[in-house]
Amino acid sequence: MRDFLKRLPKAELHLHIEGSLEPELMFALAERNGVALPYASVEEVRAAYDFQDLQSFLNLYYQGMGVLRTAEDFHDLAMDYFRRAHAEGVVHVEMHFDPQAHLVRGIELPVVMEGLSLARRHAERELGLSTALIMAFLRDRNAAEAMAVLEQAAPYWEMLDAVGLDSAERGNPPAKFVEVFERAARLGIPRVAHAGEEGPPEYIREALDLLDVCRIDHGVRCLEDPELVTRLRDEGMVLTVCPLSNVRLRVVERLADHPLPQLLEAGLRVTLNSDDPAYFGGGLLTNYLACHEAFGWSEEIFIQLAGTAIESAFVSDRRRLALRRQLADSV
Repeated sequence: MRDFLKRLPKAELHLHIEGSLEPELMFALAERNGVALPYASVEEVRAAYDFQDLQSFLNLYYQGMGVLRTAEDFHDLAMDYFRRAHAEGVVHVEMHFDPQAHLVRGIELPVVMEGLSLARRHAERELGLSTALIMAFLRDRNAAEAMAVLEQAAPYWEMLDAVGLDSAERGNPPAKFVEVFERAARLGIPRVAHAGEEGPPEYIREALDLLDVCRIDHGVRCLEDPELVTRLRDEGMVLTVCPLSNVRLRVVERLADHPLPQLLEAGLRVTLNSDDPAYFGGGLLTNYLACHEAFGWSEEIFIQLAGTAIESAFVSDRRRLALRRQLADSV
């Protein structure tokens, strides 16, 4: 099964590029930029990756990204992930990035955009990997700041494939960001949002009704609301589920307890994703393999999951057709 899953053309729809920062690269960038780390070794960093919940993860996550200072750093970060993903059979990557987390550190938006944009071009040219860019707003900061960031990104609007909503979910409902997402809609930018990971099913409803999203990131708590499940199924709404992330952040205690089988049995459109692969135990192939071990899924189910990701990706019609053919040829 490993060989099959590796060659299966996979699209990653839910990835935070800052969360792909491996300890080895963290140390290299820290040395490059003269940044002091509170760790003595790579092994010590990995030992720190033992989270109790989303907030404890976020504390380490924001600390780690402190090594990202220049456009070259952001380029190297993205390319490091793109090369690993390509080696695992990933053919398309959609990366969230968090401009506010960098702006508060004094890293201006053009620095981030220059580095990520160059990496995207190199990924396509060197690896044949298509990419999409999702500018995410931090929901635990205020909506006025998010709006200011969206306006500041005006020179890059055409480069954005979507805007999103991430970070600490509890107490930060989608309703906070209605005006920001309405502004994005007027600009013609698609919208996605994290909802129903730590937050209740009501947050999923708000993301649908108030933010007019085209995908729900996570969404696993929808099963607590049968009417919501019916709606998600009838509307064909895609859930970008992150299995190993859910285990590491204690959404579920172990992967065997994950509601993924129930989501599929309910007829929902589901994709598998890695979220923050450096922190959560591995990339997309690792998540596929873990699900096979936990649920004993057949090749047909993984083909379905890969196909759903391709159909719901932010790609051109031409690229989607090419990915469909690649999937068909692989099986």
